[in-house]
Amino acid sequence: MVFGHVPAAVTVLEGIRAKLPGATVTHAPGPEIRRQVPSFFDDFIPGPKKPPQTAEQAEAAFSHAVETARGAALVIAVMGELADMSGEAASRASLDLPGRQEELLRAIVGLGKPVVLVLVNGRPLSVNWAAENVPAILEAWHPGTEGGHAVADVLFGDANPGGKLPVTFPRSAAHAPLYHARNLSHQPEGSPRYRSRYWDGPTTPLYPFGYGLSYTTFSFSNLRLASPQVALGDNVTVSVDLTNTGELAGDEVVQLYVHQKAGSDSRPMRELKGFRRVGLEPGETRTVSFTLGPDELRYWSNAQRKWRQEAAAFDLWVGADSTATLHAELAVVP
Repeated sequence: MVFGHVPAAVTVLEGIRAKLPGATVTHAPGPEIRRQVPSFFDDFIPGPKKPPQTAEQAEAAFSHAVETARGAALVIAVMGELADMSGEAASRASLDLPGRQEELLRAIVGLGKPVVLVLVNGRPLSVNWAAENVPAILEAWHPGTEGGHAVADVLFGDANPGGKLPVTFPRSAAHAPLYHARNLSHQPEGSPRYRSRYWDGPTTPLYPFGYGLSYTTFSFSNLRLASPQVALGDNVTVSVDLTNTGELAGDEVVQLYVHQKAGSDSRPMRELKGFRRVGLEPGETRTVSFTLGPDELRYWSNAQRKWRQEAAAFDLWVGADSTATLHAELAVVP
């Protein structure tokens, strides 16, 4: 932690040691990470400035971290960004893990030990290799002064995570901006012949907006509308059945997305129009309903400079994130 009351902050290491008082918890910091261009906020940090590691010191730290992991039964790799790497005056040209973190993660995974990656960061990161090779990733963001205890609660099952991503994780910084509510304005995206706008990789995000797992599983079924059509200015109820198909109690966030198929203005591919957090016991099913009306189906017309609701056909999707596939159609008629 760089800014704030440092003595009050609980690190992830402290949270794990507090959670496991009888266990042997070893720690190795690995090579340090630094901004290549210093932050002007560094001037506000009290105390003497630590000189950067030499190449020899960084190599020794790397080797020590690998050897520490080699002697462990389980490795919790805490990686990400420093506090001054995001926020004001902190734009990045790359979304990769800073420094040698991915190199270190590859070396640790290569040991054949169980590995959990905890990300502490202020922006989406393109952790493509980790997504394919690390079985468990916990996104902690910048978790605050009690973050160490909160992370430990999740890691050891005392809390069942139910958070959802408020942003999209792109596969590369070159894909930004990447968001679910973009307009389908040109080919080849969406063309049956071309499945990506890039020839060297998919257009799809690494993790979509609204994504997030827990220690249980959920299923969505029986998406239905009170009526397949609604008059301009009226409301319609959209309902779906949510079932906890796992063995633990947990929360799911039910998300409703819509797409106006045609209009006076170009309309986004998907827009989030409703969401609701629902807690379910194992095996429990609950019906979740949303209301779609003028407030949800209108839009600001750039052409006419006013709010506008049109008689049009709509696609509806309900699911756990912005790539939901459970689909229905609604017609708004004059």
